[in-house]
Amino acid sequence: MRNLYLRVKIASQILGHDSLGEQNEGVKASLLIESLTGNTWRAAEMVAGNLQQEGWSITGLSPMRTPDHASIQDADVVLVGTWVHGAFIIGQAPWNIGAIRALPALRGKKAVTFCTYALNPGRTLGAMESAVAGLGADVIGGMALHRAKLGAHTEEFAARLVGVVTSV
Repeated sequence: MRNLYLRVKIASQILGHDSLGEQNEGVKASLLIESLTGNTWRAAEMVAGNLQQEGWSITGLSPMRTPDHASIQDADVVLVGTWVHGAFIIGQAPWNIGAIRALPALRGKKAVTFCTYALNPGRTLGAMESAVAGLGADVIGGMALHRAKLGAHTEEFAARLVGVVTSV
């Protein structure tokens, strides 16, 4: 579980209060995905399903290279996911960081990053966070999801996300 992490600013700083309670109903999320083998896409579908069970609406799930602009505009939170590439345990990086940097502006949006990996995510989430923050988003966290443990990791990711985001 040491590879499971979600860097999150203190909820009271993000939300202006300490109570997170049952205020998640009505949150809308858009997911932007880069997937080669289908693992990251499958992870996104699982996260979306878990968020819907918590009362969230999914405005869209689209490939990063052809983002659904209306879905992004309608969302309160944008999730950006890709896979990790690199040589075994060195040189890990998010695949196609250029596609992340080419996404439309996300000013005024909360954003969360995630990546799927096989051996070690390295500094992938940090690079993704920088790229998404460069689009103007308030990046509130990220999580690395092991491709062999997608079920457990996507549940954990969604639960942590629900724990820090309230309706806006």
